[in-house]
Amino acid sequence: MAFTATMLSWSVLEYGKRMGGEVGNARAAIRWATDYLLKAATQTPGKLYVGVGDPDADHRCWERPEDMDTPRAVYSVSKTNPGSDVAGETAAALAAASLVFRVTDRAYSRRLLAVAKTVMVFAMKYQGKYSDYLGSVVCPFYCSYSGYQDELLWGASWLFRATNDAFYLNYLKSLGANDNTDFFSWDNKFAGARVLLSRRVHVDNNMSFVQFQQQAEDFMCRILPNNPSSTTQYTPGGLMYKQSSANLQYATSISFLLFTYSKYIASSKHSFTCGNLLFTASSLRSLAKKQVDYILGENPLKMSYMVGFGARFPQKIHHRAASLPSLATYPGHIGCQAGFQYLDSSSPNPNILTGAVVGGPDQNDAFTDDRKDFSHAEPATYINAPLVGSLAYLVGSYGNG
Repeated sequence: MAFTATMLSWSVLEYGKRMGGEVGNARAAIRWATDYLLKAATQTPGKLYVGVGDPDADHRCWERPEDMDTPRAVYSVSKTNPGSDVAGETAAALAAASLVFRVTDRAYSRRLLAVAKTVMVFAMKYQGKYSDYLGSVVCPFYCSYSGYQDELLWGASWLFRATNDAFYLNYLKSLGANDNTDFFSWDNKFAGARVLLSRRVHVDNNMSFVQFQQQAEDFMCRILPNNPSSTTQYTPGGLMYKQSSANLQYATSISFLLFTYSKYIASSKHSFTCGNLLFTASSLRSLAKKQVDYILGENPLKMSYMVGFGARFPQKIHHRAASLPSLATYPGHIGCQAGFQYLDSSSPNPNILTGAVVGGPDQNDAFTDDRKDFSHAEPATYINAPLVGSLAYLVGSYGNG
C-alpha cells in the first residue's frame, strides 16, 4: 500500500494538471492511504505497523469484507526487529504525499513530512529486511526479494525532493547502490529512484546527479527492445514480459518511468545511446504508449485487462467482493468456507470492480479468464497506481479522444 501511495503521489506531482476533475479523486485516494500510514507510524513509539491479518488464515477463507471474521493480528517492525525496506517505502509515501498536499492542505503536508523524516531515520538506523523478522507472515506473499538498499535509496530520494536537505543528498551518495536492474515494482525501487533523481539533471541542470542519470539510462537500455543492451522479453503481441505472476504490474510501473523520463529529457532536449543506437524522448513515449494500449485492448485477444473498460474484459477476476453476491442481493451471512462455492463457480462475477487491472496474459498473449488463476486474474493496487500517471500523461498529450 505504501508503494501504491508513492506512485499515486508521483502521478499527481507529474501529471496532476492533466487529470482535470479527477485530481481531487487522486488526492482523496492518496489521503486514504497516508492517513493509515500515519497511524501505522505513530500509534506506538518505536514501532511501525506493517501488516494486519494472518495471511494463512485469510487465504483459508473466501468471504465478503462485510462478513470477515478471520484473526486481525497486527505485525510491526522495531529497532530489535528492523524493516528498512518497509520503513523506507513508508517514508517515501509520506514524503511524496507531503508534496501533493503542500498547496491544498499545508498543515497535513507538514505532518506527513515530519513523520516521513522520523520513519526514514528509523529505516537508516536499524537496518534489516522485514521478511527476515516476520517470516511466514509476509512470505511467500510479499517477501523482500530485492533487499532494502533500494528502499533506502527511494526513501532518501523522496525526502530530498521534499526538503532539499543536503543530509539526504549525502546519504544518497553514501549508499553506493550500483545494482543494475531491468525491474521496477513494489519490491525493487532502484530504477524509480534513479529516474526521480535524474530530474535534477534535466529539469534543474544540476550535473552533480549525472551518476543517477547514467543509471536511469542503463535501465532504459535494458527495457527498450532491439538494442544490444536489452534484457527484456516481449510477447508476440508486444507486451513487456517480466514474470509469470501479475506481469502487468511491471508493464504499468515501467511504462510510468518511460513516460516520466521522456518528459524529463524532452525538457532538456537530451537523447542517449544504447550501444550504437540513438534513443529520444519519443522512443520512450512510443514504447510506453504501446504498453498502455495493449492493456486497454490493443492486443491479439482484443481483451481489455481493465475491468469494466472496453467491449471485452475479464469477467471472473480473483477478488472476493467481486465474486460473492452483494449484501443487497444476499443479506444473510456467508461463512468462511461457504464462500468457496463462489470461488469455484464458472459463472461471471456478479459485481463489476470497475477500473481494476488484473495480472494479465502469459508470455504468448494467452489469457484464461479463470477466478482460481490468481497469478493472471487477480487485480492489485500496485498494478493500478502507476497506470494512473501514464493515462493522465496520455490524456494531456492526445486530448480526450
